[in-house]
Amino acid sequence: MDETTAPLFKQIAVLIQDSIVDGSLAAGERAPSTNELAAFHSISPATARKGLTILVEEGVLEKRRGLGMFVTEGAADLIRRRRREEFAAIFLAPLVDEAVKLDIPRAELHNLIDRVAESRGLYA
Repeated sequence: MDETTAPLFKQIAVLIQDSIVDGSLAAGERAPSTNELAAFHSISPATARKGLTILVEEGVLEKRRGLGMFVTEGAADLIRRRRREEFAAIFLAPLVDEAVKLDIPRAELHNLIDRVAESRGLYA
């Protein structure tokens, strides 16, 4: 777990979402159990359960009685769609606000974004 301001249960939910989006946890596969998450991350089972419950409520995971929780069909697309909807507000607005404070012209900001994107392999 990282030292962010997000509550631990939300961090658990995001970690599982990330695993689904990057393909390491595929549709139909069993998600880590409450106890597995609690032991691995040194958190209480109640905290882990709360993170999993969020994903069930969002339709990303489904409970199968006696078997555990499983990734739903279309979960990766659902997560990507939601994250895209939030992307501008969460990431771009603060970036633009800081660029305005620093008097960075539009063209220079675009060039900076392109350079960072290229260094991360976005345009490869």
